[in-house]
Amino acid sequence: MKISAIVPAFNEEKLLAASLAEIQAAAAAFAARGWEFELIVCDNNSTDQTAAHARAAGAQVVFEPVNQISRARNTGAAAATGDWLIFVDADSHPSAELFADVAGQILSGACLAGGATVRLDEDFFIGGLVTRLWNFASRWRGLLAGSFIFVDAAVFRQVGGFSHEFFAAEELELRRRLKQCARGTGRNIVILHRHPLKTSARKIRLYTPREHFRFILRTLFNPRRMLASREAAHIWYDGRR
Repeated sequence: MKISAIVPAFNEEKLLAASLAEIQAAAAAFAARGWEFELIVCDNNSTDQTAAHARAAGAQVVFEPVNQISRARNTGAAAATGDWLIFVDADSHPSAELFADVAGQILSGACLAGGATVRLDEDFFIGGLVTRLWNFASRWRGLLAGSFIFVDAAVFRQVGGFSHEFFAAEELELRRRLKQCARGTGRNIVILHRHPLKTSARKIRLYTPREHFRFILRTLFNPRRMLASREAAHIWYDGRR
């Protein structure tokens, strides 16, 4: 068995090294089972030292010139040689316990893809409330958080990977196609919750409540237009770090 961890990264020189170190440490859960592991970083047209930090950490680096999370993940996946793919955001820290739970799902044979609940690395009242609501909805409806997704590589390629139509919420659209693929196969999509993924709360610090509320409100009224626009989804693309 071989596992490929794929990290999309746009101007992530501040946080990337720590995240890659955590991912590599967590991969001990796979090594304990005698599994192979590779770490791939997709430099999504960064203008800082993202690629250099990734290489210094021992990751394989690939380049995607179009600044879009979907494309970065797909470019990383195209270079991957693993039987399973794990997509981890550049500001997120999976634990060895979380990777061990992933391995357990893979060995069960009943899992086609999955995700994990999340916890923020800083305490914010509103952020904590939103996170708890998301975790509830994620477990209830099997919703995948883009910060951590694991999937059978053959199935990922069968469904065509992440859609290039969306600049945000692309993981929810992928989950829809994965769920369709799972029907009639006896396999399912799982949300791991015993060991939540630790992820950065920086968007809460870097963007005002008004910016968040405006994006949410506009998305509720016209989701396709908002999610299919890089300019509308600026929170993910304006480079504020």
